[in-house]
Amino acid sequence: MRRDTPGLIRHYAKECGELKGYGQMARATIADIAGRAGLSTATVDRALNGRKGVSAANRQRVLRAARSLGYLPSEGMFALPSRPARLGFLVPFGGNAFMQEVTDAITRFADAQPLVERCSIIALNGIGPDAFADGLDQVPSGTDGLGVITTDHPRTREALRRICESGMRVVTLASDVLATPRADYIGVDNLVAGRTAAQILGMLTRGQTGSVAIFCGSQSFAGHREREYGFRSCLQEFYPNLQALAAIETSEDGDRLNQEMRRLLRTQPDLLGVYCAGAGRKGLIQVLETTAPTARPHVVLHDLTEDTRQWLVDGQVDAVIDQNARLIGEQAVLRLLGAIASGSVQLPLQHIEPRIILRENIPAGQSMI
Repeated sequence: MRRDTPGLIRHYAKECGELKGYGQMARATIADIAGRAGLSTATVDRALNGRKGVSAANRQRVLRAARSLGYLPSEGMFALPSRPARLGFLVPFGGNAFMQEVTDAITRFADAQPLVERCSIIALNGIGPDAFADGLDQVPSGTDGLGVITTDHPRTREALRRICESGMRVVTLASDVLATPRADYIGVDNLVAGRTAAQILGMLTRGQTGSVAIFCGSQSFAGHREREYGFRSCLQEFYPNLQALAAIETSEDGDRLNQEMRRLLRTQPDLLGVYCAGAGRKGLIQVLETTAPTARPHVVLHDLTEDTRQWLVDGQVDAVIDQNARLIGEQAVLRLLGAIASGSVQLPLQHIEPRIILRENIPAGQSMI
């Protein structure tokens, strides 16, 4: 993290005008931002809505102009901190490429923000409440806001309540922690994501009768529970010809997923599809690589990474439901800054729209997502 933040703040204020918070100026328009940034309204619209086709430099020009005019992506105006803030993020890495990409996005974006003094990434050694508690002990003193990816467990909820009651702002990423005073959730509507996976498999199987498998990392993640519920409810409503088998928890372990997939191929001759709602996906692909094409079930996964991109190209999976790691990382920083400055504990919730990625519409590269 850079050490010349005060100088950057002065430069930022001189270039963009005095920083103003919520309610201190009239609502700016896209045209106002375009004029301030020296870009087209189309470019501004793409940048504010997280669409591809905008360079990193132009995206920063848009965001800088938007802040100076009191306008921020998605939520319009909300307060900004009066001084550079100190942020922390607790992330369970394991072998999860998506978690790494979210963290990379957070780090890149935070490093470019004059209003971020420090951004600390704390790697959790697991996904349970013990790992979360250990991670909290590593949060640097003086941290103003905390972003977390963790399970929805009574001990986790209680820890988050205590943190919020202490005055620290908290946002959850990718999977929400329900019934807590967290300021915001940044991620897709996981119920909708699960229903989307069911519709894709229903269309791929074209009215055939058979079974479909569900793999999840852990039912302790609220997001995984929501994905499974959405998946089952959509099948029951629109595709009664497909029987959803009992969900298999893998603890994000590729070896366990590998073993369970081999068992299913032996014991479920009518297996038509697989929905993998969590990580550990390499174990699944290792099985499919040795499976005859005529016996391979249709496969829907989550999150566009370098691995899932290649699996799409090779025809080993049929579709990826992506929650856009870059956008989650950027919005996590922005929304946490807004929560720190806001007088309200909770900000208005707005989900990130999931994207359906097929072999023929794979984005050109991660830098363009």
